[in-house]
Amino acid sequence: MKRILFAILCLVGVGAPAQKFDQLALTPPMGWNSWNKFASEVSERLIRETVDAMATNGMKSAGYQYINIDDSWQGERDSQGFIQPDAKRFPSGMKALADYVHSQGLKLGIYSDAGTKTCAGRPGSRGHEYQDAQTYARWGVDYLKYDWCDTEALSAEGAYLTMRNALFAAGRPMVFSICEWGNQNPWLWGAKIGHLWRTTGDIYPCFDCTQDHGTWKSSGILQILDLQQGLREYAGPGHWNDPDMLEVGNGMTVNEDRAHFSLWCMLAAPLIAGNDLRNMPKPILGILTNQDAIAVDQDALGIEGWRYSTDGVLETWFKPLTKDAWAMCVLNRSPRAQKIVFDWKTKTVADDLSKREAHFDTTTYTIRDVWTKKNLGTTRDPLNAEIPSHDVLMLWLDKM
Repeated sequence: MKRILFAILCLVGVGAPAQKFDQLALTPPMGWNSWNKFASEVSERLIRETVDAMATNGMKSAGYQYINIDDSWQGERDSQGFIQPDAKRFPSGMKALADYVHSQGLKLGIYSDAGTKTCAGRPGSRGHEYQDAQTYARWGVDYLKYDWCDTEALSAEGAYLTMRNALFAAGRPMVFSICEWGNQNPWLWGAKIGHLWRTTGDIYPCFDCTQDHGTWKSSGILQILDLQQGLREYAGPGHWNDPDMLEVGNGMTVNEDRAHFSLWCMLAAPLIAGNDLRNMPKPILGILTNQDAIAVDQDALGIEGWRYSTDGVLETWFKPLTKDAWAMCVLNRSPRAQKIVFDWKTKTVADDLSKREAHFDTTTYTIRDVWTKKNLGTTRDPLNAEIPSHDVLMLWLDKM
């Protein structure tokens, strides 16, 4: 009876208009998600061990904070319709797990779906949005990824609006991650509903390919990168384009992992790691915790970078940063090393979105290599570099 009364109170609310929680995700969220590496094989033990790893391996101090459990944590609903965790996989329950995550200075994320069933066939939230939201709040959840399987003829905007209202009524601030795959243009309506929205289908740990699943395809890094064109105007503090979770450490080369991470930072994308944090080679940890690259992603301006130029092989990207700084990233899409010459004095970088300009002919910048940490002089002299296959040259430019 107490739970029924609580549900009624949540449904009625306290008179405040429904909205999303403000002052969350003012920079792109940083954390970890179980799906890319473990798919449906989630458990309390895995999550606790991942929490321990993130808290001690340098990721927490680098800014990562969310531990997100993806699909297949769900058991069945009880007789009153409240969702229960899978008792075999999560024997201590979600409240105890959330308490443990919080005790380590981290935050807990969870997963559900706007349809009747999740993508892995577990109970979805359709028809139970308010019950689920109050359950997550009672457990102490801080982040909800909300998927789009088994949704039949639902309107995406309407379905996500319903869950947004349910979360707000439940009263616990949660980051709301819209995982609708970009099919109904969530960048046009997502800012008033969620804090981030997927712009594409699922990512795949391949630098330049797609994986055919029969009725749908997952995409490699370059394929997803190309789909981000034209979307930067819709993102900013509290509402981010999400090109999907990171595949760093999941089987690509170190060069490709470094390029992948750099490009997501240039896109001001959420940095949600998807590898096994418990068993991570030093080069992979070094990529995920590179403070200069993370600073590009987390810059307070919240402006996405853009493709400044391309010849089909080499792409040059720029991103405006606070304090009149700039990030520059040169991507080599080719299977062979490529040389670049960039004569700063003949270039002007102008961004219509941020109204920022870099006049390299009249203003000098110092150049620091984000990955080697080396100072490369200034923009008074042309840049000459060779970029390995499927790699990047990522630079931080500070005005002198």
